[in-house]
Amino acid sequence: MRQIVLDTETTGLEPKQGHRIIEIGCVEIVNRRKTDNHFHVYLNPDREIEDGAFDVHGISNEFLADKPHFADIAQELIDFIRDSELVIHNAPFDVAFLDAEFKKLGRKWGKVDDYCQVVDTLILAREKHPGQKNNLDALCKRYEIDNSQRDLHGALLDAQILLDVYLAMTGGQEILSLDTESEDNTSEQTIDKISNADRIALTVLEPTEEELAMHKAYLDKLAEKNGGKCVWYDAGYE
Repeated sequence: MRQIVLDTETTGLEPKQGHRIIEIGCVEIVNRRKTDNHFHVYLNPDREIEDGAFDVHGISNEFLADKPHFADIAQELIDFIRDSELVIHNAPFDVAFLDAEFKKLGRKWGKVDDYCQVVDTLILAREKHPGQKNNLDALCKRYEIDNSQRDLHGALLDAQILLDVYLAMTGGQEILSLDTESEDNTSEQTIDKISNADRIALTVLEPTEEELAMHKAYLDKLAEKNGGKCVWYDAGYE
């Protein structure tokens, strides 16, 4: 299974108000193992960044002035995420911005769900930890993930942190993979344990004469109630 953990930074909160994506960060997981493959780009949004958004990510208009536009990297992004499963925290936010960017390029570009499926880790976290804080910082603390470098939000850094959180949060599913080395080792260990168990000498306790007499008396009562028949007599327990 190929999964892409994705995060974005934007000029503001609402794509319907004309806000744009200014950073995209993606990291790859294959069969629940992180690879060195990633996609990262800063984008010129052709508009001002809101002060509130700048306070979150610290990315300035001056820094983005010479960066490519979304149209310049759209095909490269699609090629990277195509046929994968996107893992996103609060997925509706990022997907709405991506879909808005594709819409600006024309109908032929479609939407995110035309290229891949999406898993929302916020929904997973709320199901697993109802009534608790489930933002990325809270999840890092809960699963002991180091996010000490996260003074400001950044798409690639947040994607890398979310990858670790996602693997920790869904760790129980790792054994479902039939191709992983870890499962092969687990199977071999299980076989060894069973084999070793067969070699254990079990203690056999023999009944005393008194216990045998009590057992015989009980079988006689059963036979009397059943017209002289008792299956345990036939099995040699007389």
